[in-house]
Amino acid sequence: MPSDTRILIVDDHEDTLYALESALAPLGYQLGRATSGDEALKQVLRGQVGLLLLDVRMPGVSGLEVVRYMRRVEQTQHIPVILLTGFGPDQELTTAAFRLGVADLVMKPVDPWSLRTKVRYLYDAHRHHLALEQEVRRLRAQAREHTETAAHPQRPALPHPDARVPSQRPSGAHAGELEKDRR
Repeated sequence: MPSDTRILIVDDHEDTLYALESALAPLGYQLGRATSGDEALKQVLRGQVGLLLLDVRMPGVSGLEVVRYMRRVEQTQHIPVILLTGFGPDQELTTAAFRLGVADLVMKPVDPWSLRTKVRYLYDAHRHHLALEQEVRRLRAQAREHTETAAHPQRPALPHPDARVPSQRPSGAHAGELEKDRR
């Protein structure tokens, strides 16, 4: 995950954004903010988001709708999401959230210590997951290269029956240069 990857905090209330930023500041991660589901989706699709803290109920596009969309797009489907709600326990919401693959559902007001612990774990786990994926891609490319080389080994050039004829074209020689040598 690039070093400029950030945690995106999404809520339609400025005071909640400020409280969440204050709670997460001690972690030292880059933080971004959005005040709507639409704005959150735009930022997530631009990339560089490694974790999303997302309010469930916002005007326009809700938090659940943001997650539904993210899970359908390959580049965003594995970004961890913590949903935030201030409306208390709701079995329907909990079921829908976890079916969409959210990492956690947190009730407001949040406990800063608990939130920092969850965020640190999820953000770092996501970074490690991406690093492992990148390493797997590198190793697969290396294995393909090795397999192709093994399947088509370079054979030494056979000597020409007439010893006066060079066995191969000198590297970098062009047809015009060879013509000049014949004269």
